[in-house]
Amino acid sequence: MSTDPDKQLVIRCRAAIVWKPGGSFSIEEVEVAPPKAKEVRIKIVATALCGTEMKMLKNKNLQHQHYPIIMGHEGAGIVESVGEGVSTVKAGDKVIALFLPQCGECTSCLNSAGNFCIKFKQGETHLMSDGTSRFTCKGKPVYHFGNTSTFSEYTVMNEISVTKIDAAAPLEKVFLVSCGFSTGYGGAINTAKVTPGSTCAVFGLGGVGLSVIMGCKAAGAARIIAVDINKDKFEKAKEVGATECINPQDYEKPIQEVLFDLTGDGVDFSFEVIGNPETVAAALASCHESHGVCVIIGLVTGVQLNISGHLFFSGRTLKGSVYGGWKGRDGASKLVSDYMAKKINLDALITHTLNFDKINEAVELMKTGKCVRCVLLF
Repeated sequence: MSTDPDKQLVIRCRAAIVWKPGGSFSIEEVEVAPPKAKEVRIKIVATALCGTEMKMLKNKNLQHQHYPIIMGHEGAGIVESVGEGVSTVKAGDKVIALFLPQCGECTSCLNSAGNFCIKFKQGETHLMSDGTSRFTCKGKPVYHFGNTSTFSEYTVMNEISVTKIDAAAPLEKVFLVSCGFSTGYGGAINTAKVTPGSTCAVFGLGGVGLSVIMGCKAAGAARIIAVDINKDKFEKAKEVGATECINPQDYEKPIQEVLFDLTGDGVDFSFEVIGNPETVAAALASCHESHGVCVIIGLVTGVQLNISGHLFFSGRTLKGSVYGGWKGRDGASKLVSDYMAKKINLDALITHTLNFDKINEAVELMKTGKCVRCVLLF
């Protein structure tokens, strides 16, 4: 298709809109405007609910000021058209959508140890760079989400939030690189830098937590202890690499004391993949007092952490991680290549597949704890 905006047309398609805080998804016909300069319009092929959307739907008291909104930040598709100045992708390319951009120019992008691109904050406005939306429904503008809005059959993103991938890559599998898998796997490999022969504890066994386990296993951890209050998740955790699974509700002691009893002197690496302040404190306290590393991967926002300063006196480390420490575009491209080379396995994380119109059924499946990822296909 032409890159001349005057020759591009508005596309009418399906999207899942949340009209108000605490609302469910409503399948609507939306109008998606052509991409402007440095923007790309994509036909989404596969997407899924992640923990972030589940938290937003659950919190009915959330006074989120950006409604109506099209959520979704984990997805992949095919470029339909590009705006002026786009040089890294073209119509017909298969791409991964990225909530974490990579502008290649800011101090984070230019620092080998950083990945939190300054352009990520643009997504907090829930609008495009020019302060407007590319979505309209029933005559009203609709907000974007996470720099991506993958819960729409067509969406518009900035070029820096898109990365081209192998034309042979199965989008219904590799879309997991968009968020869940990369965040967990990289949290172990890049952020924690798990060492061979080490002992790890993973708090929370959703899709991201299972990906942490896979990262710990790939790094050569000798012992991987999976922690969750839902025992239905234990079988899958062991399937992807956990050596043992424990439920905190089975013990009278605090979970950090249980882990000390199991390991003798605490774990070398712990991962909080829930986003619960109390669990963060427990995960840190479960670490070896001199060299233990705790990584926060779960979304902990709008709350204060209550952690004893004494835990740091002997040498413990508490770290944050976003997108598993990968630089957005480079990391996604690499991981898709690794999948194609059979170096990583994404298939184990996909437990259900539904048509996109069944997105509210996917929400209910996620609530059961038996669903890791439900692929939504357009």
